[in-house]
Amino acid sequence: MPTTPTPSANLLQLLPETVVQTDALWEITYLNSAWHKLTGHSVAAALGRSLLEFVHPDDIGTMRSGMPVFRLRFADANYRWVRLQFHPETDAAERVISRQGVLIEITEVTEQVLVEIRQRFLRLLETIDGVVWEAEIGVGNTFLSPQVERLFGYSVEEWRADPGFWRAHVHPDDLAQALVIDDAAYNATHSHAYEMSYRLIAKSGKVVWVRDLCRAVVEPGRPNRMIGLMIDVTQQKDTELELLRSENRYSLATRGSNDGIWYWDLRTDALHVSGRFLQIVGLGSRDHVYDGGWHFLEQLIDREDRARVQEAYRRHLSGNSANFSVDFRAFHGAGRLVWVNWRGLAEFEDGVPVRMAGSLSDLAERGSSYDALTNLPGRPLFRDRLAQLIALHQNEAVNGDGAPTRDGATMFAVLLLDLNGFKAVNDCYGHHVGDQLLQQVARRLESCVRAVDLVARMSGDEFNVLLESIDPAEASQRAEQIAAALAAPYVIGEHTVISGASIGLVSSASRLPTVDDYLRAADTAMYRAKSQSLGVCVAQ
Repeated sequence: MPTTPTPSANLLQLLPETVVQTDALWEITYLNSAWHKLTGHSVAAALGRSLLEFVHPDDIGTMRSGMPVFRLRFADANYRWVRLQFHPETDAAERVISRQGVLIEITEVTEQVLVEIRQRFLRLLETIDGVVWEAEIGVGNTFLSPQVERLFGYSVEEWRADPGFWRAHVHPDDLAQALVIDDAAYNATHSHAYEMSYRLIAKSGKVVWVRDLCRAVVEPGRPNRMIGLMIDVTQQKDTELELLRSENRYSLATRGSNDGIWYWDLRTDALHVSGRFLQIVGLGSRDHVYDGGWHFLEQLIDREDRARVQEAYRRHLSGNSANFSVDFRAFHGAGRLVWVNWRGLAEFEDGVPVRMAGSLSDLAERGSSYDALTNLPGRPLFRDRLAQLIALHQNEAVNGDGAPTRDGATMFAVLLLDLNGFKAVNDCYGHHVGDQLLQQVARRLESCVRAVDLVARMSGDEFNVLLESIDPAEASQRAEQIAAALAAPYVIGEHTVISGASIGLVSSASRLPTVDDYLRAADTAMYRAKSQSLGVCVAQ
């Protein structure tokens, strides 16, 4: 056991000031005779007792932390303000083994001001949920607030007794980076603020995440010192890590589905889109934030589809549709149009939509929604688009005669067509010629309709056409034009193929309630056209 050095008794007894020495745990090991003159307590009765027994209970914590001004109980049982600036002595391992200092009663006005400042400081410390500290190079912590015991479990004495205590308890994985920052502060040439985040091993063995707000203080003629505030941010870090894990899981899932992700703050109109979202529309692959959400989206949507997309979006935000899903043609960065599905869900607060999130899909990469052979939308996309038109038409206000008040703006027609003699083409020339015939039919259909209309391949040699904003008479004329265009010969390699089509048509004037009702009516009309060689048959 190391021995506690004792000052020269004869020399110290001659001093008029009170000399106090304690061990590392505050047990009094030496007092000169001035102790009795100042405090009224006998030296013999005080030796071997803890100095903390004489300190006002409210001041014990901050005195242990390194605050030199506190109240001391005198022999008359009254507490008086004193100053005792301790100077530690250390062993070979630089651990504190004793403390010595001169005890002075505060009587001057300037000292009273210091006391008031100290009291305000102590009250402030009590409101801070963190550890206030001061450290000096080669000395360690010269001040440490009592909260260190509650947050980390170590006593102030344990921590302050060892200059290397902090470094010894930083998590090994964070130590190297923390030391770089710490050493830079100790060797700084000018004062500056800095911040560290690291894990600290508590006395219980628990790992505590710490955010350390620090300042290096560089003053002429004295070693660098640091002051700071250590805050326990374990709960925040755990939340961030769980969020990151959740985001990583979600990111993996979305990459697996190959969809682009978006989040829209409707209050600020800030739209966050993922790298995959931008990749689908050919605008790069890095996540980005657009301050004008709708303006950004509007530029992506083909002009003929904008009103329809916006109407579907508004219906969802008004609460008229539980989910939001719409297909449209988007401008690609390469200068072409791509079919995409934009879907999502809004979140409401007090009935007001405040945020929205969802995904963007490239329909060309979703085999069930897009036909790879003809490069046309498939059955799911057609059904979704038809469902949107049915909802718009049903919600449109009508006048007394039952006619739409917007002059047919929401009227539409569904065409279902089947190629004549397609099986014979496959049997005679082979399936590769049949496939090329389907491709040429698709291109002719697209050339016969407007940009706002939709052509889809349903299965085999069956196609659907959705005509928007069109009355029954115009729809019938358009169907006849399509029939004439498809009846013209097809040149496929060295073969000339003749294959017309039978077309069934049903208009929204029939006011059928569901998608299946429209498709059944169109299918029935198409079979009547085929059986009676009518070319086009309009459902009754």
